[in-house]
Amino acid sequence: MASSSFMLQAPPIFDGDNYLIWFVKMKAYLGAFGLWDVVETGGEPPALPANPTIAQINQHNEEVAKPYKALSYIHSAVTDAIFTRIMTCETPKEASDKLKEEFQGSERTRQRQILNLMREFEVLKMKDNEPVKEYIDKLVLIVNQVRLLGGDMPEKRLIEKVLVSIPERFESIISFLGWSKDLSKLTLTEVVDALQASEYRRAIRLDVITENALHAKEEGQETRNSLQALKQGCSSFRESRGSMT
Repeated sequence: MASSSFMLQAPPIFDGDNYLIWFVKMKAYLGAFGLWDVVETGGEPPALPANPTIAQINQHNEEVAKPYKALSYIHSAVTDAIFTRIMTCETPKEASDKLKEEFQGSERTRQRQILNLMREFEVLKMKDNEPVKEYIDKLVLIVNQVRLLGGDMPEKRLIEKVLVSIPERFESIISFLGWSKDLSKLTLTEVVDALQASEYRRAIRLDVITENALHAKEEGQETRNSLQALKQGCSSFRESRGSMT
C-alpha cells in the first residue's frame, strides 16, 4: 500500500523560478524510480546477447524504456511555458542539460554566482537584536546555494563564520565551547544549541528585570498615591480646626 501511494506522488513543478531547488527535488524524485542514471549519463542500454533468455529480454526492454520514462517525468514536472523549451529534446539528458544551461547558466556564470555568494557570506554579521535562528538561517541559505552551484563550502567554514560574526553578548559561550570542546570537532548543531540556550537565558533575565521594574514602578505609584492622600487628609484636618476656632 505504501509503495503504490508513493508511485502516485506528483513530481515537483518547475515554472522558471528557483531552478536549483527544483533540480535537487527532481534528482531525488527520478532517483527514487531508478531513473536518474539515464538523465546523468545518457548512455544507451547494453545490447542483447546472442540467443537471449526471456529474463534477459525483459531486462533489456526495461532498460530501453528507462529514458522514455525519465523524459516523460521531466515533461510532467514543468509548466507548459517551460515545456516548449525542451519539447524537441529526444533524451532526458538533452532536456536536463538544456534546462541547466538556460536557468543555471554556463560554467563562467556559475563561478560568478559563487563568487558573489561568497562575498555576501563574508560580509554578513549578526545584528545585536537579531535572533540566533534567523541569522543561522541566512548563513545556511547562502552555503546551500554555493553547494548547489558546485562550490565547496565545508561545515567547518560555516562554524568558523558563526563564531567570529556573532555579537559580544555571546563571548562567554564561545569561551566555554573553546574550553570544553575541541573547536575543530564542533558540529553546527552543537554551536547553535549553545547559542540558543544562552539567548533563552538572556530573554528570561530580561523578562525578570522588566517585571521587577514594572512592579517597582507600581509600588512607587502606590506610595506616591498614599502620600498624596495623607497630605490631603492633613490639609482637610487643619482646615476643619481653623473653621472651629
